[in-house]
Amino acid sequence: MGLFTYTIAGGALFLIGAWESLISASEALAQTPSSQNINRPTQKTSSFSSTITFFSISILSFLFILNSLISLSDAVSSKDNIGFALQLEVITVAFLFLLYSLLGLLSNIMDSFRFPLVLLNLIYAFGFGEEFLLFYTQMKDPSGIENRYYALALIPVVICLFSTIFELKNQKSSYPRLGRGIGLVLQGMWTLQMGFSFYSNIIANGCDLHEKSRGNYTIRCKGHPEYHRGRAIATLQFNCHLALLVTLFIIVYSIFCKKNGISREVMRYKPLGDNGEMRLNDHSHFSLESDDEDDNGDGIKEVRSLEMQKAVVRVPESSALNGYGSHP
Repeated sequence: MGLFTYTIAGGALFLIGAWESLISASEALAQTPSSQNINRPTQKTSSFSSTITFFSISILSFLFILNSLISLSDAVSSKDNIGFALQLEVITVAFLFLLYSLLGLLSNIMDSFRFPLVLLNLIYAFGFGEEFLLFYTQMKDPSGIENRYYALALIPVVICLFSTIFELKNQKSSYPRLGRGIGLVLQGMWTLQMGFSFYSNIIANGCDLHEKSRGNYTIRCKGHPEYHRGRAIATLQFNCHLALLVTLFIIVYSIFCKKNGISREVMRYKPLGDNGEMRLNDHSHFSLESDDEDDNGDGIKEVRSLEMQKAVVRVPESSALNGYGSHP
């Protein structure tokens, strides 16, 4: 596929995820009752943002299909059956995302065309499911280092898949879209990393790229130490990307909170109990008796109950004043 293809794909996924994360984060802050000095997004603004998202996904999906068609022709000329089958799977996944984006785009542009949002998100979920199977089953060479990169790519795909499934259950919430945006950002960053690792010397010394066709390649190492070193470098790279994503999320969230203003009532401590007070007035069920006391028999309990009865002071119904009681 080449470094240029990975760069375009990773950069586009990163931008789409960042846009969806920012829009959904602003909507989530607008839905929070404790937010202050924030402009709630109108229906027109939300439709405009989703239109941009649908348009971007459609362009990216079309580019994936175009690239796969070029790889198909190269696989046919190279007589590579595995590469031919692999590109058919890529076209299927890209077609699902293209169908999702086109239906969503038509629903936002044309008033006469209204596609159900549940079915639209269901197509989106199927697309991420097919993408998960694509990376999970892409084990052309068991000794290839690229398999470790594909296995780590499953993590952002799973995040996007589960976020879309949660959106099917609660369509009014903006948090599933926020999770999917973060997953797309991580997937775009990791796609960029795969491109630079496969087509440069960032992967490991002693490992080289071998291509059977344009879309079918593997990365083989000279020996066992180089193989383990390459897998360890891939894990380290993914952890660095994950740490960078967490840092960016914290910075952006801090900027949003400072700009929009978050009420201190959210951070205010509220004790448990009715009206913030713990009610401990009812001591009738409080007991210090243990199981050992039950084993000693009922004698000790009876003695204690007699002592408690003697200790009770009965207050007469009519109280005496200065030592003189009431006479009949």
